[in-house]
Amino acid sequence: MEEREERLEEMSTFFEARLDLYDHHMLGDVANARELYAFTAQALPAKEGCRLLDLGCGTGLELEFYFPLCPTAQVTGIDLSQGMLSRLREKFPEKDLTLLQGSYFDVPFGENVFDAAVSVESLHHFTKEEKIPLYAKVRAALKEGGYFLLTDYFSLSEEEERRHRQTLLALKKAQGLGDDQFYHYDTPLTVGHEVEAFQAAGFSRVEIVNQWGPTYAIRAVK
Repeated sequence: MEEREERLEEMSTFFEARLDLYDHHMLGDVANARELYAFTAQALPAKEGCRLLDLGCGTGLELEFYFPLCPTAQVTGIDLSQGMLSRLREKFPEKDLTLLQGSYFDVPFGENVFDAAVSVESLHHFTKEEKIPLYAKVRAALKEGGYFLLTDYFSLSEEEERRHRQTLLALKKAQGLGDDQFYHYDTPLTVGHEVEAFQAAGFSRVEIVNQWGPTYAIRAVK
C-alpha cells in the first residue's frame, strides 16, 4: 500500500485548527510536560513587576505555572495564532498582558526592556542560521544580567537534524510551497547547535539547567 504524503499546513492555520485540543495534548501527551512547565516557571525571575517576554506563548501553559509565583509579572506574549492569544487572555483576564499576533522574527522587542525571556516548545521549527539574528534581537531586548530560558526538544544527532530538514525541504518542493510562510514541521537542532546559536548571538553564558530525555532547558545570559 502506497504511503500518503504528509500535507504541510501553514503554522498559524495548524494551531487554530487544533485550539480546543491543544492544552490537553501538550499537558497529557508530551512526556514530562507538567514537570518541564513547572521547572521553567520556577527558573524565571519572580520579583515584583517582573517584565517577561514570551516567544510563541500559545495559550500560556507556562504562565499557568508562573503567575502563582509572580502574580504581578508584566508579560509580553507573541504568537502567530490569534485564537491562541484569545484563549490566553481568557485564562488571565486580570493579568498585565501585552499580546501581539505575528512572527517573533518580525515583531520588534525594543532594547533593555525585559528582565527575562522564555520560549517553550516553539523554536524547534527553525535552522541555526534563522535563530542567530532572532537570539541577537532577544539579547538586545534584555536588561543587563537578564536571560533567555528556552525549554524545547532536540535532535539526538546531527544526522537526525539533517534528516528532519531534508524531509521538510522535500515536502515543500513536492507541494509547491515557497519560503514566504512558516509551515508546521518539526526540525529540531542538536543541543550543541542550539548552544552555538546563542553564543553566536552574543550571549555571555549559555548553560543547560535541566533535561527530560530529548527535552532540555537552556539558559542564555546577556
